[in-house]
Amino acid sequence: MDLTITPDTYTPIVDHNGNYTDSIPIIKNGLYCLCGSRKDKAYDNACKFAIHIKSKTHQKWLAILNQNKANYYVEMLKNKDIVENQQKIITQLDNQLQKKLMTIDYLTEQLTYKNTNSHITSVDLLGLN
Repeated sequence: MDLTITPDTYTPIVDHNGNYTDSIPIIKNGLYCLCGSRKDKAYDNACKFAIHIKSKTHQKWLAILNQNKANYYVEMLKNKDIVENQQKIITQLDNQLQKKLMTIDYLTEQLTYKNTNSHITSVDLLGLN
């Protein structure tokens, strides 16, 4: 069994004005950038990543992030509500499952007890014997 280390995902930092800006992090296991310039490309050192963040595609992506930051905030709030609702649904389904499992266990116990304490006689329903 081989253990693989996946590269981290790059996220720009937010400056004191609330704008996204590039900052070169410490790269230990490689770094993916989600800007879309080179899909599935992992940068393995800071020098290569510094060259990447100067690319037109990366700069355009950063500008789009800054233009849509209010929309991303609203989307994040909606996603937070969705996650909370899904957690409630999962909890309800888990409770229902536990009740049904307890019922199955109880009925199985009752059936096992009934079969061991009573003599079951076989009946030829087809009239072959």
